[in-house]
Amino acid sequence: MLYYLFEYLDKTLDVPGTGVFQYITFRSGLALMLSLLLSTIYGKRVINFLRRQQVGETVRELGLAGQNEKAGTPTMGGLIIIFATLIPVLLFARLHNIYIVLLIVTTLWMGTIGFIDDYIKIFKKDKQGLKGIFKVIGQVGLGIIVGTVLYFNPAVTVRTDTGKTDVFKTSTNTTVVLPAPVEEKSTATTIPFIKNNEFDYAEVLSFMGDGYEKWAWLVFIPVVIFIITAVSNGANLTDGIDGLAAGTSAISVLALGIFTFVSGNIIFSNYLNIMYIPNSGEMTVFISAFVGALIGFLWYNSFPASVFMGDTGSLTIGGIIAVLAIAVRKEILIVLFCGIFLAESASVIIQVSYFKYTKKRFGEGRRIFLMSPLHHHYQKKGYHESKIVTRFWIVAIMLAILSIVTLKLR
Repeated sequence: MLYYLFEYLDKTLDVPGTGVFQYITFRSGLALMLSLLLSTIYGKRVINFLRRQQVGETVRELGLAGQNEKAGTPTMGGLIIIFATLIPVLLFARLHNIYIVLLIVTTLWMGTIGFIDDYIKIFKKDKQGLKGIFKVIGQVGLGIIVGTVLYFNPAVTVRTDTGKTDVFKTSTNTTVVLPAPVEEKSTATTIPFIKNNEFDYAEVLSFMGDGYEKWAWLVFIPVVIFIITAVSNGANLTDGIDGLAAGTSAISVLALGIFTFVSGNIIFSNYLNIMYIPNSGEMTVFISAFVGALIGFLWYNSFPASVFMGDTGSLTIGGIIAVLAIAVRKEILIVLFCGIFLAESASVIIQVSYFKYTKKRFGEGRRIFLMSPLHHHYQKKGYHESKIVTRFWIVAIMLAILSIVTLKLR
């Protein structure tokens, strides 16, 4: 909202200094600082409110060290992340931008699903929470909305080169000659580490003959649904020990922010020879607010945690990361961005599958890991929570750096 106020002051009243709000970098910096302040200063008030409402965590007996001490710790702390993200976005972002609209919808949608799940666990005393089928329906519903908007909305385009050139002026008044961009609808995405690395989902339907491109949504929308469902569930599984989900997510989102900024800037995208996505740079403001909220949340969520994010936070985090990656056409890189989420999810799938297989074949279920998800395996081996979290953060940083390297390494 402040963006529109300062835009009016700059363009209509010509007030000196107000034009600085036109710069994404300036507004991103403000969003980051405000979200940090909100999550750290007002986060304590939210925690006290949750404690007064007796919104405490019910701990299942898993035989893990220090587990019983966590009982009664306030949960639903994901509300801190949501509010600390949305308030700066509403103040500093261009709210008519289609990508910002999608991210706000994603935050509220997934936050609502997680909130209902936590509410049932705490106030209805049902440890299972919201039934899995309803969670999946909610995730699929969001996937349909996001996929449909990204595919059909005319504001969602990519640049293709025409062979002609155009002249641009930078902020330092330097003349830059670049290929003349033509914006068009496309379902193209990026394949890392490969030269000429764009892949169009429509190509999957090329066997249909002429006009197959118009049916690309049959492939694109299911892919979006799968990614949103997988990443949000992966984030949910990762949220098992203090600071793990929030810290690894902040690292992943920060790396995504770099891709978002360069993909939405015609000069940087041309220099790096990557896909230019008009209007996508505005997502940098949202990402800055989101990173600030996650880091501020860590103030209270690091060991020993004063609050847990609950499904209110973990499902929201996963949904946002998935939509960001899809919007910036880097969904294949989720394997790197969200490598921790992938490992946690894979450990559960492998454990359950192997247990069922061995029980059917040998009459006795066997396990590969001492416990899943993966972080519990290391807890069972005797590692302290802080050491596990720190090492997972280090791995997340390495994966983030590797994903950024793909900008030039192909």
